[in-house]
Amino acid sequence: MARAFPPLRPPEARPARVLRPEIQSGRRVAAVSDIHGNLPFLKGLLANIAFTPNDVLILVGDLLEKGRDSLATLRYVLELQKTHAVYPLCGNCDYIDQCFLSSPSLDERLWPILSEFWRDRSVLMQMAAEIGAVPQSPEDLPALRAALLDRFPAETGFLLDLPHILEAGNFLFVHGGVPREDRLEELDAYGCMKNDDFMGQGLSFRKWVVVGHWPVTLYDPAIQRSAPLVDRARHIASIDGGCVLKLDGQLNALLIPDIQGDALEYDWYDGLETAAALDPQAPSEDPLNIRWSDSAVEVLREEGDCVLVRHPSSGRELWLPLDFVSVWRDGRTHTEDATDYRLPVSPGDRLSLVRQTRRGFLVKKDGITGWYFGRIKYDKQS
Repeated sequence: MARAFPPLRPPEARPARVLRPEIQSGRRVAAVSDIHGNLPFLKGLLANIAFTPNDVLILVGDLLEKGRDSLATLRYVLELQKTHAVYPLCGNCDYIDQCFLSSPSLDERLWPILSEFWRDRSVLMQMAAEIGAVPQSPEDLPALRAALLDRFPAETGFLLDLPHILEAGNFLFVHGGVPREDRLEELDAYGCMKNDDFMGQGLSFRKWVVVGHWPVTLYDPAIQRSAPLVDRARHIASIDGGCVLKLDGQLNALLIPDIQGDALEYDWYDGLETAAALDPQAPSEDPLNIRWSDSAVEVLREEGDCVLVRHPSSGRELWLPLDFVSVWRDGRTHTEDATDYRLPVSPGDRLSLVRQTRRGFLVKKDGITGWYFGRIKYDKQS
């Protein structure tokens, strides 16, 4: 799992840039967030929703970074914009790229992010590699900046032009969140992109506010989920399914049949092998969802491809796939997002297979991750 890096708040507040396109009533809108340079997932999702030039695609920030195909994803979107209505917004990760291209004074703070956290998973580093100019120290960054602006005008222009908020019809799209839905141009741009735990702030809105940034699984200490969270009473939809960040993550599309309406649907892509359940299974009670913010564990014993761990914060013991556990740079043992939840399953249910272990199957059903201990029938592969 990618590790978080320190926030890079600018020394002065910068006003949010707001885009207000004319989107015709009845034209389907697909909102997608946090692609993080995962081009196969983006292509798979657009195929799943049968995306056409009649539709509108709104990319709700963090299009790039942390994924192996960041540069290819940027170029794919540039090409898609030539034939389709595509509106990208700036996320806090995309903002790092903006900082590099426009703010030389931040080079010392940017260097650890580029050299330690992202490395070859950064669109900046991928452009640098393409021209044989990978920086070796902070002193190399000014020359790299000049080279990228010169050699990649379309790509760097795309990054520098990203707005922060899109308002259309009955909807407002923003990567992190907003404290209100009026006077949007007066909002701090960074606060719109880096707004943690937005759904936990007690806010309500007249229009729908669609956000990414905060993986939805972080909101629930019991259930590990990747499907969008939709709060109809407060008009908030949070759609970050943990693509790239989570082993069971998925890329979600929030589908809006009419930008002037109130109806919402969703589809997703996770790239996982699928199967049909053959046996029934009742759900377990009192499940645990171990999330990255509290992921330290103690290894008790290993058995084949599984490991029994103790989660100190909850005092719970649970079995996990062995490859979920590793030692992080803090010297402690941590797990990927993990759960002990037994999913409710009926024969014939469609399951996405996260891991097959000697103890059972770790699967996803309707965007919820849990264990299944019955038999399955694998789908035929094309």
